[in-house]
Amino acid sequence: MARKLFRKFTPSADKIREFRARGVFGNALFHPALWHLNRRSAAGGVAVGLFCGLIPGPLQVLGAAIVCLVARVNLPVAIVSTVYTNPFTIVPLYLLAYKIGSFALGANGAKPPAPPPPDWDWRSIGASMNAMGEWMLSLGAPLALGVFLLACLLSATGYFVVRVGWNIHLRRAWQRRRERRATS
Repeated sequence: MARKLFRKFTPSADKIREFRARGVFGNALFHPALWHLNRRSAAGGVAVGLFCGLIPGPLQVLGAAIVCLVARVNLPVAIVSTVYTNPFTIVPLYLLAYKIGSFALGANGAKPPAPPPPDWDWRSIGASMNAMGEWMLSLGAPLALGVFLLACLLSATGYFVVRVGWNIHLRRAWQRRRERRATS
């Protein structure tokens, strides 16, 4: 059912050909593997989206599209999977990444704690984004390593959750089909 629902909202290759913005990728966007929805492509799309979701700024979708072109996984799934990061979730995710990076680098309690994130002002989004960028740069190596490790962890978890969930769904569907055949 989710597969039919997803296909309903996914644009067809003909609709994609109408967009002028596709000029960056050319005909590579029309490879069937980017639009086919199966266990492998959906799980790969989720993994790519979760990994690229931690890329700072508006480059998440572009990063996901490039990785999808190389890995030949479902592009719409990857793009939708990047949505988990937004102005409300990025600060907690980056603080978690900082803690992971500090742990991985062996930072002990003698190091001062991370500075608090800047306040977000919706009236001056540009200044808020600039302050957020400066805050992220001030966190340095622990944040850089932590973001990479967190992205890998989220990506692997998403991949396996989708694969296992898809397998459970298929097994239940087969079981229901067997039961229907046995009763008729």
